[in-house]
Amino acid sequence: MSVATIMAEELLSVRDLAVDFSVGGHLLGLGGGKRLLHAVNGVNLTLRAGECLGLVGESGCGKSTVALAILGLVTATRGAITIDGMEIDADARLDRRRLARTAQMVFQDPYASLNPRQTVRRTLADPLRLHGVTNAGEVDDRVAEMLKRVGLTADQAGRYPHEFSGGQRQRIGIARALILRPKLVICDEPVSALDVSIRAQIINLLLELKDSLNLSYIMISHDLGVVEHMSDRVAVMYLGKIVETGDWRAIFERPGHPYTRGLMAAIPDAFAPAAASANKVHGEIPSPFNPPRGCAFHPRCPMMVDQCRATPGPELRELADAHEVSCWRAA
Repeated sequence: MSVATIMAEELLSVRDLAVDFSVGGHLLGLGGGKRLLHAVNGVNLTLRAGECLGLVGESGCGKSTVALAILGLVTATRGAITIDGMEIDADARLDRRRLARTAQMVFQDPYASLNPRQTVRRTLADPLRLHGVTNAGEVDDRVAEMLKRVGLTADQAGRYPHEFSGGQRQRIGIARALILRPKLVICDEPVSALDVSIRAQIINLLLELKDSLNLSYIMISHDLGVVEHMSDRVAVMYLGKIVETGDWRAIFERPGHPYTRGLMAAIPDAFAPAAASANKVHGEIPSPFNPPRGCAFHPRCPMMVDQCRATPGPELRELADAHEVSCWRAA
């Protein structure tokens, strides 16, 4: 991480974030009544200006719910979120226009996230008009400029989404996220739906835009190769909680939590020693409706002892400089 990043001001602060959903029992095959799903439970995050934070974990661990709460698209059960000095919580009067100019999202599926009945020009122009850019010439200029930035041309603005490839559609999705010139962009699995040959192009585009526009990213992904390539810091989530966080190099070279080690061991590597298989995580993430007693990871943990079964995992504690882990056996 560069000295400039370390000294940069804090753009995002998430403190003790919890998000619960009330889910009907009939949807779960459990008859009538409702059950409470603890999707996120006590998450703390910070993001500095110009930084990229990788948020990783298996599907269902709560990564996307954290993103939606930051953007004010789901209501937090408790906790405080501050973006660029603006509070995002249930008790605050949310200025959605200001929030939209500050934070945006690039979605996972470029086929589903674009309106098939709108041209690219309208997809990019509508946000500008909603935020007070009414001069037609200025709108056209900003649309053309943004298309050029993402590797498309102004001539393509009159086309519809179905006329583009998957990679081109994701470029349009990126252009839409950036058209209001936000400071924070949350990328929710932005390349997982794309062909392998296209992924590197989109990743490089995101890095180029980050530098040229001075953007800050939260990169949500289960692809650790993407996270390693893009992130300054990494936070690892498991069943709604952060279990490890630190500089990307510390996380990838010296993972402290058994779950993080399992994620690393799952990265395909033909030259990895056979002993690495001892770190692999087996089984599936437990249901958030019925989490295990004690440490939530203990049923899958190769290092589990009686304390893990009986006692919830500790609060994040420092393993090394700016490297924190929630595990009784991390040391």
